[in-house]
Amino acid sequence: MTFFRPRSSFNIHQGGRSALSNEALSCLAPSAFATGKHESRSERYAYIATSEVIDGLRANGFLPVFAKQGRSRIEGKEAFTKHLIRFRYQGQGPALQRVGEVFPEVVLVNSHDGTSAYQLMAGMFRLACLNGMVVADRELATVKVAHKGDVVRQVIEGSYTVLEESKRALQAADEWAGVTLNQTERMIMAEAAHTLRFADEEGQTTTPVRPEQLLDIRRQADRSGDLWTTTNVVQENIIRGGLTAYGRDSNNRRRRVTTREVRGIDQDVKLNRALWVLAERMAELKGAAA
Repeated sequence: MTFFRPRSSFNIHQGGRSALSNEALSCLAPSAFATGKHESRSERYAYIATSEVIDGLRANGFLPVFAKQGRSRIEGKEAFTKHLIRFRYQGQGPALQRVGEVFPEVVLVNSHDGTSAYQLMAGMFRLACLNGMVVADRELATVKVAHKGDVVRQVIEGSYTVLEESKRALQAADEWAGVTLNQTERMIMAEAAHTLRFADEEGQTTTPVRPEQLLDIRRQADRSGDLWTTTNVVQENIIRGGLTAYGRDSNNRRRRVTTREVRGIDQDVKLNRALWVLAERMAELKGAAA
């Protein structure tokens, strides 16, 4: 999710500026168009093509605007692996396009290898930086649909529920845009996000990348020190990568380190949700709506 040159003709659309055709989706997330389940699945597993769900959502006004899929080290499994698709409801009016052009979204995750049921999550998209954020997992923020029964209908119904949660989250973001943070408060957020992104299981970090680098802005519009802008700056830096620092290798030789984009779907969602909770708690401390 860096702002470097696109790797393919579809990457310009991948960021969410416009609706994606099935052709574009199949290039970005081919596993969403798997024609069957992975051989590891039993007969009890009901295969429902993600492409059918996409078509059903599109027919109900939910337009796909972003897609990616996970990888697998198991030979032959990548064609069925976990995929993530973001949808924007075309019926939303101009009143919802605020906080620097932010749009409520529905985030769909699924797989055909048994690693995920259909999951629907509340999300938001910030046009200024092409950021896609996932709202913290709480009541109504997530809907899960098992691979059985009328999946398409259940996903469509769940999408409307999740969309309403996205709109409520958008109202919170609108409130956060009016909350000014001092440098200490901004550093608290950066340090917490730094641990979330780089710490090992014991909470130790070895990266030479410093927490304050997560506050580095990538555009002039992000110079504001409000809570919403700070959250987006930190989120973009931990998800998109591209931060550079210098450390030492095992032979104590100086080496340059550049952080990588978070490509894994599970890690992407986990980091986004944790950052959202962090922003909610900061909002509470500052007396704003969470």
